[in-house]
Amino acid sequence: QVQLVESGGGLVQAGDSLRLSCAASIHIASFWFLGWFRQAPGKEREFVAAIRWLDSTTFYSDSVKGRFTISRDNAKNTVYLQMNSLKPDDTAVYSCALWRGGRPSFEPKNYDSWGQGTQVTVSS
Repeated sequence: QVQLVESGGGLVQAGDSLRLSCAASIHIASFWFLGWFRQAPGKEREFVAAIRWLDSTTFYSDSVKGRFTISRDNAKNTVYLQMNSLKPDDTAVYSCALWRGGRPSFEPKNYDSWGQGTQVTVSS
């Protein structure tokens, strides 16, 4: 069973930056994807970003494009989410997840392994 462990959340002010990390307990195969999702209180879980392990092709939601950057460290089986210019609307629990399909997916239901989540709170 895959374990995904996130770290790096916290309380910041609007305009600040944070970097989240997610370490996987197994080797990530080339055609898999690691993604970041977030869920704010009273809202559904939403896609934030994903990366294809093979070639680091990245995908972003419109709400974070240009502010967030997803990257990976193959040797460490770790994915990162660099979050810049944070806004109060970015406040949520951020979770990383693994999708073993060959095509990109932005649907949480397709991701079969999830981390425990890390809280990000952005004050105005």
